[in-house]
Amino acid sequence: MTRPPLDPPAACRRYVTVSVLFWLPLGLAISPLVLLFTERGMALVAITAFFAAHSLSAAVLELPTGGLSDVVGRRRVLAAAGLLNLAALTLVALGTTPWVLAVGMTLMGAGRALSSGPAEAWFVDTVQSHSGPGAELRTGLARGSSATSAALAAGTLLGGGLPWLFGLAPGLGTWLGESTSGLVLPLSLPLLLGAAVEVVFVLYVLTALPEPPRPPATLRGVVRDVPATVMAGLRLAGRDALVRRVILSAAAAGAALATLELLTPGRAAGLTGTSESGAVLFAGLACAGFVCSALGSHFAPFVARLAGSGERAVTTSLGISAGGLLLLAATVAATSPVALGLAAAGYVLVYFGLGSAGPSENDLLHRRVAGSGRATALSTQSLALQLTAALAGLAVGILPAGPLPWLLGGTALLAGALLWTRRRNEPVPPAGEAARPATTPEPAPLPEPATAPQPQRVPPSPVAAPAGQRREEGPSS
Repeated sequence: MTRPPLDPPAACRRYVTVSVLFWLPLGLAISPLVLLFTERGMALVAITAFFAAHSLSAAVLELPTGGLSDVVGRRRVLAAAGLLNLAALTLVALGTTPWVLAVGMTLMGAGRALSSGPAEAWFVDTVQSHSGPGAELRTGLARGSSATSAALAAGTLLGGGLPWLFGLAPGLGTWLGESTSGLVLPLSLPLLLGAAVEVVFVLYVLTALPEPPRPPATLRGVVRDVPATVMAGLRLAGRDALVRRVILSAAAAGAALATLELLTPGRAAGLTGTSESGAVLFAGLACAGFVCSALGSHFAPFVARLAGSGERAVTTSLGISAGGLLLLAATVAATSPVALGLAAAGYVLVYFGLGSAGPSENDLLHRRVAGSGRATALSTQSLALQLTAALAGLAVGILPAGPLPWLLGGTALLAGALLWTRRRNEPVPPAGEAARPATTPEPAPLPEPATAPQPQRVPPSPVAAPAGQRREEGPSS
């Protein structure tokens, strides 16, 4: 007998738990990862190649894995993502040769692609099965976003502090390396702890996320249905103005995040005087960014009520983020306490605004997209963020130092906010129905950098955010 769907509060609690259990291990890897590669004797070129392998595998698999989730079910794909991350964290923690580390980073990218959307799609499917297509979604999406950011913040702090605490005992780190023939170093411990959490994640997904029964999946059927689902999602994004605005807003957020991630470490090192102390300051800023993103997500329903609608909430939130980046651009060369305070306020505003915009954007998206293509839509959103981040990173690298690179990210966010002001009132079809062609005018395209870069990918951090979890993660490094 088929069990009734979970009620919305129970579905929200399980969605929050899944978000924490998935993103905590990746947060644990943020602080020690590059240092661990260096400790293993890897050159900077090799480290860059590892991140490129992660980025390439995530980008290539983003849309196919979203379609796979829509075809075979959310729970199976989430469990597969957890298993891939378990293998990836174990290989990276214990690997001593370049090829093992490269395989680990590739698997981590594949796990990232698999995880992009299924948990959020499961939550929306469950709530709408219980309460109908008009069910309230924004609060649950905001709580999931806050939980993701909080897990990343906690993981960043724990991942940076665990090797340091372990090294306080004289000779303990040396003993650990010698007793394991060099496989386990103090910097390996956060990743091994993350692997243990991944086991809990997989078990929880398999036991706590019920889904309605699906037809048995055959290899032939999957090969036939996944490409068809992906193409349907891309066609929807091409013809529906609201979905297109959501995807372009994700692209604007990708440009902003790439700007911050590439420029903040150098700015931190310049303020502290050394690379080492700058790295410590940047780690603290990254954690603060996750916290600000979590707060923005938490207050997203309030911002939507205050603004009067989800569309106005997105405009307001992206405008706040754009103002933060412009404030950072205005204070780039200043070192006075007042200027540093304004720069810190700008940093807070960027991540708070992005965190606040995410739940409202996804609430609108889920009311526009049918359940059969929900994960594909989220994967398209994530892919737009990643590709734009790559292009923006290249543009930032070739622009002269000073306020201009910061202005690039601020301009992209401002353009994303303006997209939501150019619209007429349009009916939103129930989420369970196929989306109708949009009747709104075409949105303004995002402005391109003055020096148009060629499509190249830069090696982002291995936890660079996914779209159902893109802005909710805050910074991706």
